[in-house]
Amino acid sequence: MIYRVDELIENKINPITKQVYDNSWIILMLTDSKDYQKMCGSSNCCVYTIKVSRFQCSDWKMAICDFIDFNQASEKNIILVISETDLKIAKNYYVGHKYNDPFLRKNEPSILIHSTSMNNWEQIKRDGMLKSWNRLKTERVIAQEQPIGILLGDPTDFSDYIMFGDGITGEIIVNSKQQGKIVMDENSEYLTGARLYFDAQKMAQDGYIIRDGCHIKVKDTLPLTPYLIWTATWDNIGLTNQISTPKIFAEQADHQFRINYGK
Repeated sequence: MIYRVDELIENKINPITKQVYDNSWIILMLTDSKDYQKMCGSSNCCVYTIKVSRFQCSDWKMAICDFIDFNQASEKNIILVISETDLKIAKNYYVGHKYNDPFLRKNEPSILIHSTSMNNWEQIKRDGMLKSWNRLKTERVIAQEQPIGILLGDPTDFSDYIMFGDGITGEIIVNSKQQGKIVMDENSEYLTGARLYFDAQKMAQDGYIIRDGCHIKVKDTLPLTPYLIWTATWDNIGLTNQISTPKIFAEQADHQFRINYGK
């Protein structure tokens, strides 16, 4: 079900049921913030919430409708904190689209990046594919009781997906996993792993890309062939050893990728 409200106080009480949220609920807020494009997580014991700024996110209309479309397909209960007018504008703009459009949109990156530890990269090469956290847990490949995203308030079903992005986000996650806590410092030293560069166009054409309003992701598994273009590790991007920082490793890897492939 979809519920629209004009405003919402972030706390543990669901304004629709007047009871404590359960994990069937998810929230999206359209904001006027100038501090971020998109922000997600759980605040003040509230359920998982995605915030999209109309001023900073040029694709806010697409983001809102991807969120609705994806979470309806996932049978979530949705709360939208948005005016009726803005919701109508977004829906009209979204006509002809789906959260799993089999093509790249004009503002989407042609290269998607997934970062992982060196040990995980060795396992990925043996498997010939990326696997979601839940798949790896089921196969008893990993021993952790819960993924690092739990510390950010990620819903449990997030672990059914492989996340992709760009910039330093993936390296922040790798570092955080090593530290056992969320470490946002891009200059924090860590043991670098592998930074995998994928062909987003091919992934979309073959039906792998899923958009949830905040992330681009793939459900369950993704074969390396024919989607993986290149993998950056410390020894093929010019670093002197495996220890670096998320900022240095990401920037040096991206620079080498552009040199190698002109993208």
